[in-house]
Amino acid sequence: MSTSFLPDTLTFPVPILPRTWKLDDLQTHLGDIPLSRIRMFPPPGMATEDDAAALRREEGVLCEVVDGVLVEKTMGWKESVIAVYLAHLISAFIAGKRLGVVLGPDGQVRTTGGQVRLPDVAFIRWDRIPPAADDQNICPTTPDLAVEVLSQGNTAKEIERKLDEYFSGGTQLAWIIDPRRRTAEVYTARHHRITLTDAETLDASPVLPGFNVSIAELLNSAERP
Repeated sequence: MSTSFLPDTLTFPVPILPRTWKLDDLQTHLGDIPLSRIRMFPPPGMATEDDAAALRREEGVLCEVVDGVLVEKTMGWKESVIAVYLAHLISAFIAGKRLGVVLGPDGQVRTTGGQVRLPDVAFIRWDRIPPAADDQNICPTTPDLAVEVLSQGNTAKEIERKLDEYFSGGTQLAWIIDPRRRTAEVYTARHHRITLTDAETLDASPVLPGFNVSIAELLNSAERP
């Protein structure tokens, strides 16, 4: 019989983690991510947003909270450069327009099912952020535009699960940027995808009409001159 490891005090819904599960079951459930990214304390199924905040404060480690499991964010320095550069471009585009906010790789958002995610770049319109969020550490709204810059520790199943959460929560556009293949997958709906090469351009319509950026420009931001 399955039973939940989660304390009764949690206010968001999470799936039950069976007592019979082993590490490989948990690993599969989280998207076949490397075991090195799974934190074992608190025990899987018992971790909360406060635990993620404490880990960030005490060790400087960024973790997502997935079904009560702390999952370390994976990001190489080059991926970080690309994310920061893109965030800078979007911030410059919306400057003075009061359209919304841009979050970087450490910006936490809450997705469907009560998960806490850390998209590499996120744009969220102001009208989708409730006033009560001003006093919260985690933005309670999924991004309008969600961007993931793939690192070596990411897996296809992990990204698929994130896309499920993003789009079911109201995301309109998602970019999955792969620096190694020099491509970008563009999702305008959960199961509507096109793949672009570095000879093409990313267009943020309808989320940010008028904003576009060359994929080569993004990728080259992390390359030596």
